[in-house]
Amino acid sequence: MKTGIHPEYNAIVFRDLASGETFLTRSTMTSAKTIELDGVTYPVLDVEISSASHPFYTGKQRIMDSAGRVEKFNQRFKGFGA
Repeated sequence: MKTGIHPEYNAIVFRDLASGETFLTRSTMTSAKTIELDGVTYPVLDVEISSASHPFYTGKQRIMDSAGRVEKFNQRFKGFGA
């Protein structure tokens, strides 16, 4: 790798605003805000949604009734073009 052209890869905390969960990981992103975890200060990035609050991952996903929609469409347009 060439030196001096790559961004720094440091530890950072992502904080989910919806659930309050925090995720410590490494990233090239930076932030002026900081948070203290386990006695160590890290930069923190606030995210609106993460796996801790997304309906797909939490199991609160709604399932659409596509069969009812198809029947309604067929009933509405059954005589069209005849």
